[in-house]
Amino acid sequence: MPDATSSHARLILGGGEEPDPRFTLANERTFLAWIRTGLAFVAGAVAIEGFNLDLDEATRTMLVVLLICIGVAVALGAGARWLRVERAMRQGRPLPFPILVPFLVIGSVLAATALLVLVTLRSP
Repeated sequence: MPDATSSHARLILGGGEEPDPRFTLANERTFLAWIRTGLAFVAGAVAIEGFNLDLDEATRTMLVVLLICIGVAVALGAGARWLRVERAMRQGRPLPFPILVPFLVIGSVLAATALLVLVTLRSP
């Protein structure tokens, strides 16, 4: 009789062969790195709001919301990526393209550019 854990794993992970634990643990470490990245964006939003930068309220709110949205999207993407990689390893398929990377690049460039413009315009 299979235990509840293995039946949940089959349901979520789509069956297949159990991969080498080193690969599963590496996938988990990568997931945690993406989670830390998402938290860094949220922490940036908290810092901007907490330090009450000399920005008008609408601009500061827009920037904080942008950073939080990027952080949430990275965290959600990390979960989806972990699952897709785990399923691919179990089914012997090639690893999926990391769609999170271009998203993160675009989000980082947008946030950094917005901050740069705001800080530059604020300077006397």
